[in-house]
Amino acid sequence: MNKGKAVRKWGSIIMALTMVIALLSACSGSGGNSEADKRVLRIGVLYGSGDNDQYFRQQYTDMYEMTHKNIEFEIVNAIDWNDQRYETPNPDGTNNQPDPYEKMKEMLTGKNPVDVVVIDYSMLRRLTQDNLLKQLDPLIQKAKFDLSDYVPTVIDGIKAAGDDNLYALTPTFSSSALYYNKKIFADAGVEPPTDNMTWDDVIAKARLVANGNGVDRKYGLSISRWGGDGFYDAQNFGAALQLKMWDDKGEKMLVNSSDWEMVWTTIAGLYKEKLSPTQEDMQKINEKLMSGDDRGGYNPVSGDMFLGGKVAMTVGDYGYINEINNTMNNASKIKGFETFEWDVVTPPTHATKPGIGGNIYYSQLMGINQNAQNPDDAWKFIEFTNSKEWAELKARSTSELVSRKEFIKPKNGASYNINAFTTLKPVPPTSTDAEALWRTKPNLWEAQQPGYDLFQQVIKGDKTVKEALQEWETKGNAILEKMKNNPNGGVTDGGGTIDVKPLNEEEALKAASGG
Repeated sequence: MNKGKAVRKWGSIIMALTMVIALLSACSGSGGNSEADKRVLRIGVLYGSGDNDQYFRQQYTDMYEMTHKNIEFEIVNAIDWNDQRYETPNPDGTNNQPDPYEKMKEMLTGKNPVDVVVIDYSMLRRLTQDNLLKQLDPLIQKAKFDLSDYVPTVIDGIKAAGDDNLYALTPTFSSSALYYNKKIFADAGVEPPTDNMTWDDVIAKARLVANGNGVDRKYGLSISRWGGDGFYDAQNFGAALQLKMWDDKGEKMLVNSSDWEMVWTTIAGLYKEKLSPTQEDMQKINEKLMSGDDRGGYNPVSGDMFLGGKVAMTVGDYGYINEINNTMNNASKIKGFETFEWDVVTPPTHATKPGIGGNIYYSQLMGINQNAQNPDDAWKFIEFTNSKEWAELKARSTSELVSRKEFIKPKNGASYNINAFTTLKPVPPTSTDAEALWRTKPNLWEAQQPGYDLFQQVIKGDKTVKEALQEWETKGNAILEKMKNNPNGGVTDGGGTIDVKPLNEEEALKAASGG
């Protein structure tokens, strides 16, 4: 037995080394490896610090340097975390926040500009419009670089930010899918969901499988994995519609509209019909779950209604597969837990926005600076990190997907609809600089707080959706008006601060910018 394990172990190591050697050989070429021809390739990233670039080097540059001895990488940070960490706060307790886009622009156009830039997707459109990035299409054609097997979700999203041209490429990405519990559908005698369903279709399915009462109820749908927050669910549900809470200047609320009314009516209906569990429902379920556990109330699936077998469908990202598999593999250790079969289909879409959705995140968008001092090596590096050989190695990742469809396969011998993560188009980028608005008005989130409280009133039946949105518009406009004169100060509603649960800044930014 031990001898057999040793043979398999060394066999795996040899295979891995063989793949690395093949990758290096395929991508290195015969020229440019002379130590006498040493060149520096400068890579710019938005955030980081001089002592914290190890991860990026391990993931993207170390292997390249092994075979390109004439190339030395220098990682440059547009915004240094240490500058923020050690800066003395202002008298009011705030810190001076640099403009990320301006810092990125400075890094691209300064006296010693970077060659390759790692871009956040939200900045890609502005960078192309300001002519700060080289168009990659001519380089791709000249090198005969094959992109035919690139995932549509990736290539279409990048082109959408560049007027149907490519100004960046990413070797990896992440997206979401609709997970469903096969057992719940089988027990209810209902056909499970399929790809390319609309939200109306999925909600109709949820209505058919939801059954039971109290803590024993099976719910049909949770918009997010953790669920229970209808206000946040509404932001996720409406992301593809690119709804905005306020105008581009942050001076006028935009929530009193037919689209917002549709979104709130739909999500509130999920809770009113008990198709989705409320926070109160989840608390009662978790109390029962943990009361029967002999580990001091700890249960690894508490709070996760889908894993706990209480929700038939939920929207989750690709990394959720790891959590599901790990839980199923350790089922015997979890008191009262029952394993179940599951699968995924494409996330639901809006009938008015067919084919758009999926919460796409581009992990490492890389472009070439228009002012690059070393553009040829910059392209070779991007070509290398987006090659088929590179994708084959990176395909082992369990948290991200590679951009080349050929190497996207279910993990660990599992069988699920992997194409569900690669089909939909991302929400188109907007030209609005939402980040700048949040930076100049850091308390902008206070204008959304009334919406949270009002949404709860809708669920309870105390207000209609139309009444709630009208009131949110009125209260929000009053707050925005006060912010004109005091953008950094706290804003009160009547006699005191609005005491409702706010979204965090990342969630609020996403909601305000439409996804």
